Amino acid sequence: MGSTSRGRLRVYLGAAPGVGKTYAMLGEARRAKERGRDVVVGHVETHGRDQVARLLDGLEIVPGRTLPHRGATFTELDADAVIARRPKVVLVDELAHTNAPGSRHAKRWQDVQDILDAGIDVVSTLNIQHLESLRDVVEQITGLPQHETVPDDLVRRAERLELVDMSPEALRRRLAHGNVYPPERVDAALANYFRVGNLSALRELALLWVADRVDRQLTAYRADHDIAGTWEARERVVVALTGGPEGDTLVRRAARITARTKGADLLAVHVTRADALSAASDPANLVRQRKLVEDLGGTYHQVVGDDIPRALIEFADGVNASQLVLGASRRGRLAQLFTRGVGMTTTTLSGSIDVHMVPHEAVRKGSGRPPSRGALTRTRRLSGWALTLVAMPSLTGVIAPLDLSLPSEILLFLLLVVGVALVGGMWPALTAAVLAFGLLNWFFTPPVHTLTISEPENVLSLAIFVLVAAMVSTVVDVAARRRREAVRSRADAEVLSTLAGHVLRGESALASLLGRLRETFGLTAVTLLERDDPPGDWRIVATSGGPPITAPPATAADGGRGVVTIDDRLVLATRGRLLDASDRRVLEAFAAEAAVALRQERLREAAERAEPLAEADRMRTALLAAVGHDLRTPLASAMASVESLRNTDIAWSDEDRAELLATAHESLIKLNRLVSNLLDMSRLQAGVLGVTLRPVAVEDVLPRAIDDLGPLRDRVKGDLPVDLPEFQADPALLERVLVNLMANAVRYSPEGEPVLVTASWHGEHVEMRIIDRGPGIPPEAHERVFLPFQRLGDRDNHTGVGLGLALSRGLTEAMGGTLLLEDTPGGGLTMTVSLRRAP
Repeated sequence: MGSTSRGRLRVYLGAAPGVGKTYAMLGEARRAKERGRDVVVGHVETHGRDQVARLLDGLEIVPGRTLPHRGATFTELDADAVIARRPKVVLVDELAHTNAPGSRHAKRWQDVQDILDAGIDVVSTLNIQHLESLRDVVEQITGLPQHETVPDDLVRRAERLELVDMSPEALRRRLAHGNVYPPERVDAALANYFRVGNLSALRELALLWVADRVDRQLTAYRADHDIAGTWEARERVVVALTGGPEGDTLVRRAARITARTKGADLLAVHVTRADALSAASDPANLVRQRKLVEDLGGTYHQVVGDDIPRALIEFADGVNASQLVLGASRRGRLAQLFTRGVGMTTTTLSGSIDVHMVPHEAVRKGSGRPPSRGALTRTRRLSGWALTLVAMPSLTGVIAPLDLSLPSEILLFLLLVVGVALVGGMWPALTAAVLAFGLLNWFFTPPVHTLTISEPENVLSLAIFVLVAAMVSTVVDVAARRRREAVRSRADAEVLSTLAGHVLRGESALASLLGRLRETFGLTAVTLLERDDPPGDWRIVATSGGPPITAPPATAADGGRGVVTIDDRLVLATRGRLLDASDRRVLEAFAAEAAVALRQERLREAAERAEPLAEADRMRTALLAAVGHDLRTPLASAMASVESLRNTDIAWSDEDRAELLATAHESLIKLNRLVSNLLDMSRLQAGVLGVTLRPVAVEDVLPRAIDDLGPLRDRVKGDLPVDLPEFQADPALLERVLVNLMANAVRYSPEGEPVLVTASWHGEHVEMRIIDRGPGIPPEAHERVFLPFQRLGDRDNHTGVGLGLALSRGLTEAMGGTLLLEDTPGGGLTMTVSLRRAP
């Protein structure tokens, strides 16, 4: 069989269930069928919606694969049947669906991969919460973990991606009209997942994800067609940062430009010279400006290039930027006469990109470069001067009696000048060259012992000697300076790399960070100070080393050179040796990181303080949802029964009267149980639930618990050993636990299958088991069912507020016991209550 080209995938993407993905997919299928294309339905979920079911009329449906699991029957996509049918297009709903056990693949998208490999086009649907990269974000928004996900790469490689969009208000109206879920699930859905905030956030995620995919397609198209020009499909503003103090002004100006256009992007870029020896950039400034960019919603980028203007334009072209913001030149007028500068050169190369030259305060102050320091140590410079003063006369005395030719004598003096340059640098070497010129002229150039030179050729030789000596001295000095700068840059890079590793390893505690700073520079004390609200008062935030610094020094004499002002309130102060200018740059980088670490620490503390409040708010929201739905149902039934009995216009028969009374009684029992559960859960969370432990026999508690089930009591069967020992428990609380567990088991057990209650003891513990034959719970959800307001199993969302298991575990643990879940052999769920034996 010959090779078959891979099929094409088309995905209808929505922000949430109910926006109309399946409806749009079926509408496309009907239009394709009318055009004569071979379209079949592989799997479509109607969810009981008549409008969706009507669109299936007239479409060929490939029978699905039926799989039994735990007493239930599931129908899944039959990929083999679809491939055997070999249609042109197949519809497969819910791409992220998890297949029933026994299927070839665990996920439906894997079945779709097989169909695509067979050369069949697939049209599918997907909600934004099922994308793997957004899994954690969606969980933060909705509070619900996502277990069904699809790899982003599969969706990105789809030939077509259609966004099915709907406003949150419109979707909630659809939900309220019963077009998404059955009526009994509408209230809970509107109060929880389908809140306006949730839907707005999910919608924004969907729009941003699709926009990012479109942007990638546009970039690929421009690259494939060699389009170098800028297409202003989206406004992008790039601001160039040098690390100077003017960067803050440039970033804010670029942010204002970005804010004028809705949906515009802000990007900051810093070009690092390839030799890494440029002293223009300040690491502390760059750290601060990077945070400012990110706070304003932008992104920070760093590129390497020798030609800064060309590197800026290449970056702007690469991101399809429409505007470029630069700072006005800080160079003096004399320097501007000789070179055009970065701003003018960038403007010339910009093409269709608008370039903004922004003036700033630093223009008046010039480039602000620190004065150049000697490249060599003081000892080497002194050695160079000594060699000049001693070796020159000595060389003259040695070669004078040898009667050498003038070129040979010039070469010997040149060799000595080079040696002086290697030892002492430029200025001793230049002095040696001038001194050598005088010695050569006086002692070795005819007429000797005069400053007159008779031969023009000798004049040229001596002039060239001085010029070569000066050039060699300059080159040697520059090389030494570059070596010193390279060594210093490498040391700074190692320190900053250690700092970055400190952060990446999670060692973000301020004390640890300040300790590393103190060790790096050999300081005696490092303190981070914060100004309190009363002016002039300082508070120690963190310190390392000797006695802490209580206030920042005011002058360099008492350590002012070791003070870094981070912002209006924060200052990093050091005590110990004085730091030079190059050390201060690294010190400022440490100070900026210390400020970030302080902010992170305070945010973490604020989050920890807010977490109980958020949990309480979540519980309050869920409680209101429960009161709004689950309390209303039994209350309405009881009121309706009582009102009917009070109606004197109707003559009720004894049978009708008994039925109404039974309905009211049953509804009030449900209401009483629900209110008791809510009150007990609130007491548990507040830690005020009273527990009185005493020896209890199971036969004293279980019969009463079964009686409390009311009409459900007949579906519970007990099998207890006669010699079961007593155990420590609170009888009233244990009865509540058993009632909740047995009611939950009966609710999910198939009709005709009784719930079995057994007991046994092992060592110091007595165990009671409630065993059902229901659909069970996936192992990964065993712990989640103990959270308040959770319902799992058969997904029935209208039979209670989901407090039973959470309350049961809380009450059991309050009595010193445990409540665990495990699968029942052969299908179902077993809940085990373990309590300590009585002494």
